[in-house]
Amino acid sequence: MTSLIVAYDGAAFHGFARQPGLETVQGRLESALSIATGREVQITGAGRTDAGVHALGQVISYTADPGDPDPVSLRRSVSALAGPDIVVTGIRSARPGFSARHDALCREYRYLLVPGPTAPLALRGRAWWTKRGLDLTAVREGAAHLVGEHDFRSFCVRGSADGRSTVRGIELVDVQPALVLGEHCVVIRIVGRSFLHSMVRIMVGSLVEVGRGRRQPDWIADALTAEHRGSAGITAPPHGLTLWHVTYPEEFWL
Repeated sequence: MTSLIVAYDGAAFHGFARQPGLETVQGRLESALSIATGREVQITGAGRTDAGVHALGQVISYTADPGDPDPVSLRRSVSALAGPDIVVTGIRSARPGFSARHDALCREYRYLLVPGPTAPLALRGRAWWTKRGLDLTAVREGAAHLVGEHDFRSFCVRGSADGRSTVRGIELVDVQPALVLGEHCVVIRIVGRSFLHSMVRIMVGSLVEVGRGRRQPDWIADALTAEHRGSAGITAPPHGLTLWHVTYPEEFWL
């Protein structure tokens, strides 16, 4: 198996997953890999990011072939063919049967917020300008309720999890001020093994409501208990979200 680490600008795509007639990350990568290798290639991605969501550490896997180009040539060719909105930042050989999706230990997402009256410039298209200040103490208190194993039915697209378990485990929700490209922002790091459709964006949207003072931090716990989408907050815009990193057991790599 071959694994690629991929970064992309999500604004150019209708999400990661292949969709007939639409420009997607998976479709662009499969086309580039098929040209580069001279054979049809189908890939598996670590995360099915929504339309407009970015990635710095997306991981894909596909079945290797002895006739494939060497890693340096393959990386250069795929970046050229899939670009300029997609860049291959790494390539590794994995053991047979490796799946970028199913073998992940955890995924880390980061969401950028720019609070306050001044609109971002350098971070425009990469951060959500909330236009009002945020009480980070309250946001952290609300975030604490999301850590652990819970039923996140309230925090996913209604109907997307019908017939599936909506129980997920969240290892970390960290909220910190930061200075990125000279602009003051807030970074929310969320780490878990797997996520539901739009789950991270709904978590962030709910935390912003707490930070704005529209809700109390304990409301997050009440929303989890309700197990109904209408009980949680708004869905944060996609452009502030980036799939940052995916972790795998070391024994998978050759």
